[in-house]
Amino acid sequence: MPRQDDRLVDGPPMLPVRCRQCGGEVLARKSGWLQTSVQWNAATLAGCLERRAALPGPGPNGGLFTTCTALRESIDRAALDGTLPVLDDDDP
Repeated sequence: MPRQDDRLVDGPPMLPVRCRQCGGEVLARKSGWLQTSVQWNAATLAGCLERRAALPGPGPNGGLFTTCTALRESIDRAALDGTLPVLDDDDP
């Protein structure tokens, strides 16, 4: 039986999802309800309101922008609506 990550490498491609707040578009894939892969592009990074408002924190990863709440909610909504398939929908 293939491992989950083997199936994802050969599995469906990432699909475009548009942020409902700023309109920026990313590529996303939901491997399961608890795991999401997101590929940002330069235009969406530059236009993200939450990214522009984020302040760098302390430590070696302080400048790392981890997530946009509005985009995460848009991706979750796309998964719930069925426009972004969830590859393993057995998760809670």
